[in-house]
This record gives sequence, C-alpha cells and structure tokens, in this order.
Amino acid sequence: MAVFQGSRRRLRLLLVWTALGAVLIGCTPSGSDDSPGADHSRAAVPAYGHTDVHPRPRSALRQGGTLTLPIYQWPTQFNYHHVDGALDEVWTMAGLLEPRLFARDAHGTPQPDPDYLRSATVTATSPQTVTYRLNPKARWSDGQPLGWRDFDAQWRALGRGDDRYQIADPTGYEDITEVRPGADPHEVEVVFAEPFADWQRLFTPLYPAAAFRTPEQFNEGWRTGVPVTGGPFKVGALDATARTLTLVPDRRWWGPRPLLDRVILRTLDPATAVQAFLNGEVDAVNAAAADVYDRLKDARDTDLRTGSAWDAVQIALNGAAGPLTDPEVRRAVLHAVDRKALAEVAGEGLPIGVPLLGNHFFMTNQPGYTDNSGPYATRDLARAERLLDRRGWRRADGTGTRTKDGRPLKLRLVLSQATNRLGLDLAQLVQRMLAEAGIEVELQKVPADDYLPKYLNQGNFDLAIFRFVGLTYPSALYPVYRQTDDKQTYANYGRISSPRVDALLAEATHTLDEGRRLRLYQQADAAIWELGHDVLLYQRPQVVAVREHLANYGVPGLGDIDFTAVGWEK
Repeated sequence: MAVFQGSRRRLRLLLVWTALGAVLIGCTPSGSDDSPGADHSRAAVPAYGHTDVHPRPRSALRQGGTLTLPIYQWPTQFNYHHVDGALDEVWTMAGLLEPRLFARDAHGTPQPDPDYLRSATVTATSPQTVTYRLNPKARWSDGQPLGWRDFDAQWRALGRGDDRYQIADPTGYEDITEVRPGADPHEVEVVFAEPFADWQRLFTPLYPAAAFRTPEQFNEGWRTGVPVTGGPFKVGALDATARTLTLVPDRRWWGPRPLLDRVILRTLDPATAVQAFLNGEVDAVNAAAADVYDRLKDARDTDLRTGSAWDAVQIALNGAAGPLTDPEVRRAVLHAVDRKALAEVAGEGLPIGVPLLGNHFFMTNQPGYTDNSGPYATRDLARAERLLDRRGWRRADGTGTRTKDGRPLKLRLVLSQATNRLGLDLAQLVQRMLAEAGIEVELQKVPADDYLPKYLNQGNFDLAIFRFVGLTYPSALYPVYRQTDDKQTYANYGRISSPRVDALLAEATHTLDEGRRLRLYQQADAAIWELGHDVLLYQRPQVVAVREHLANYGVPGLGDIDFTAVGWEK
C-alpha cells in the first residue's frame, strides 16, 4: 500500500497501521555487528522531532497552482474508522476533507486545531470528563454546524460494542459512558467510565452524524465516495475508473484559505510513480530506497527532504490457521529471520540511518524507547531448528522442507501488487532465510485494492510484510495486539494475542501516571515478542523527493502537514 506523505492535519491516530509496506525495495544483505538495536546503516538516524518541509510564510507563496501526489492503492472504503478504510490513503483524504480536532507538532504533541476547537480540556476527573469548545464557524457541507450529535454518533458506532458496525478500532471510545451537549450548541461534554490517557486522539477524523448514524451509513455510505465534508477542501471530481481524486478548496471554508487551486491524488504503482515524478507528472514521491534515491538525487527541480517519523516495518504472522497457530513455530520463524541483514538492505545507499527496532510502541529516537527484543535480537538458526524438531517438524535427511504427519511446513507470504523492488527483495530474502530452517515459503502477489479487505482483514495469509505509520499515541497500537473474536479483529490481522498482553495494554491506556504507563507498555512489548506476534524489523527512513519550489511540504517529523499552508513559491 502507500507511503503517502500526509494530509492537512496528518494526525495518525486510532488504527494507523496504514501505509502498508507494499512500498519497499532492496538489494542483498551485508555483514554487520551483532549488538541488539545497533544502527545497521552507515548514516545517522535523524534527531527526534527533525523536520524538513521547506517552511515559508504565506506572503512568499503564490495563490493558486496544482499539487499532484501519488497514492498506491485506490480505497474501497472512504470511512477511515471502518475496518476496510484504515489505510494511509484514506487518512490522507480525510485530512483534507473532514475535521481534525488536534494537530501534532514536530515532537508529536497534540495541539487543538483552532479551525475546529476553541479549547478542549479535562474539566472533571471523577469521572473523567472532557469538555470540547467548538469553533462556532465550523460547519458540515450540508450546512449543519459541528455539534454534540456528531460526537455522539461516532461514539455509538465505535464504542458501544455493536457488531453491526465493522470498525477498525474501539480504543478510548469503548471507555465513554456518555456524550452530551454542554452549556450551548457549541460545547460538547464527553464522560469516561475510566480515565483514558490519550483522549486527544479521539474524534479525529470526526464524521457527521447525518452520514454516520446507522450501521448501513457507516458500512456502506462511504464505499464509493464522500457524502459529507467538513474540511478546507471538497471533492471536485472522483474517477473510480481512472482511480483519481481531485480536491478543490471549499468556498464555504471558514479557516485560512488554501493556497492551492487543487490537490490531485493519482493511484500509481511505485515504479510508475517514480517515473511520473521524473516526467513532471507528480510533485512528490517516496525516495526511501537505494535505487529510487539514486535515480532522484540529481534530478532536475528536485529537493530530497529527509527526517524521522513513526514508521515501523514488520512481518505479520497468522496465528489463526496453519502451522503458525503453534507459538513455538512462530518463535522459530523469529529466530530464523536475520533482521540485521534486512535492515542493511533497506538502508544501503540512503543518506539517513535505518536502525533495527526492538520495541513495538516507540521508535529508536523517541523518548520511551527500550529494546525488549531479548533473545530475538539476533538470528539464531540453530535454535530455530531445535524448536521445529521439538514440535515434530523434521527433515528426513537433514535438508529440504520439514514435514509433520506427512504435511510439508509451507507458509504463504502474501504481497500487494503495489509492492516495489525493495519489498520483493526483502520477501525473497525472507524466503531464503526460512528455507535454511526447513520452512518453505510461497510468495503470492495479490491486487493492491484487495490486500487489506480480502487478505489481511480475512486472515488470508501466513506471512505479510507491511508498515504501521504515525502511531505516536501508544494506545493507537492496542487494536494491533488485543484479543479478537469472530466478528471483530481490529488491526490484529494475525489474530495473535493473550490475556496478559490484553490486560497490560488495557491497564496502560487507562493509566494517567506517565511513568507507570510507560512501564506497562514495556512489559506488554516484551510479552508481544515472546508471543511471536510478528517479526518486527526496522524503523523506516523518511526520504521524500519534492519539487524544489514546493513549500511547507515534505517530512514533518512526528507532526502534521497543514495543507492550507502548502503552496508554490512566487
């Protein structure tokens, strides 16, 4: 799926696993030191909060112009809170079209967006009550003002446990007991049964009650378009055949007028997107891969912008069916994968570092990071083979694919067709690594638009390589690791969890003491490693090729790009 650069208030909350790592590339592995968490590229990792957006005041920019950006998957669901809509592309679109109550600064700290909020504060602690003071000018495209009914409809869809709503993430919403009007029509009060530490990430994006109130509206009303908007842009044209979305400024927008005349989002595969950039057909493209960076670093009218964001690459394991239902087999896979070699491949030739990740919740240059990978820090092929032997998966002659009860130990690694060269190279390297342990891996490429709804969401894979991005709120990862049931799988595509992991994460989300909350997340992280939930790989670098005179766009650190300020220099 996509590496798409961002949206107006690019606040990747909730289920932001989006931006699937179908956008990867690569070469061949090389040697490196074996210290856990070592930086396995030659370059340094950008400092926490580093940004590179070519900042310019509005006075230095011209009014007008078009910004054309690539996306790597056409959505089949434009409701970001729907399980099939939890994509980077949908997040991007929602950021230009729907309300974002908070915007993050470069360090990931949320700030109220004055276009929507005059204030938002905890006004009571027993029970925790948050009072939102809305901007009286904020209105939906149908003319209705933003109000408490919109908050109420979103809570009821996401937080009441109604399985008719096919949701991506109930975290935080499920702790709400009441949404009610405040002192006047522009005030909303949200009451929680238990304290929720990351309450600022809720109600973003906010959707209108008029198009969100019923399960049918929630599940079906946003499949082919965007029925109601409430942002600085509106839909100018939506061409599902050409898979292109054109957004234009909404004349009824009450905030700062967008500088751009239009933003065009074109669905392109990664290789085509790079060539389109070189041809002048798109204005930015991901360059976080050696071959692409090499092609673009000396290109005309090109600025390579670099930085550091919350961006984790992993191999998901499916624990609901097949050999990986056995935790010991999953642990064998973790021991058999050479994470260092894969990070070396991803970092070769780039100007910034690609460190191994030892923590599922925090990036290596983010406060709170602790390497909890333990025995899984480095490859241990002998240990992997011992585990498989012990579980009855044996090699008759000591080589080849293992078998048990006449069945071969064969896994299917599902890739999106939007996967580029690095993704394919990494998949082939994993295939070879696991073959050395006697695990046969079949690579299967599937249509990009089907990757989430028909494969990940359905558990229709054994292995899958993708990315989670923008999860600066640790509670946003709860749906990735929480226990699932037949009707709700959230973002836990491999259906792997445990009562202990679930309890630790539930307690962490409800703990207001920062030190204790951090300790709970570290305990949960260690348990996730031991559970064999996934093979966490590395912190993906941010390298974006941007037109030289495009301002206020690029890599915003852990913050959010304001698309009303994006424009072309005079």
